Amino acid sequence: QVQLVESGGGLVQAGDSLRISCAASGRTFSSTTMGWFRQTPGKEREFVAAIHWIGSITYYADSVKGRFTISRDNAKNTLYLQMNSLKPEDTAVYYCAARGPRSGYSASFNDYQYWGQGTQVTVSS
Repeated sequence: QVQLVESGGGLVQAGDSLRISCAASGRTFSSTTMGWFRQTPGKEREFVAAIHWIGSITYYADSVKGRFTISRDNAKNTLYLQMNSLKPEDTAVYYCAARGPRSGYSASFNDYQYWGQGTQVTVSS
């Protein structure tokens, strides 16, 4: 069982930066592909970024490429999402997600086994 707890969300202005974090329990974090998704009311959960457990290879949605950076600290069992040049359209609840141990990359929320409770990010114009 893996438990994920996000933190760091908040209200910022367009153009600002924000870093959100996800603390993971369990001993398999270093061998787990992790992802960030976001969701707004009435819309399906949207892939934002993922980081592979092998070599920390990263993947991004086109909408955030060049502005967001996903990273991980395996010693701290923590996942991060650094968000720069934020836009009002980035406003959403951001969710941390984990695949099963030793699973590869996926941008589909159906492939992620564990989820955090979400953290709200609001970007005002």
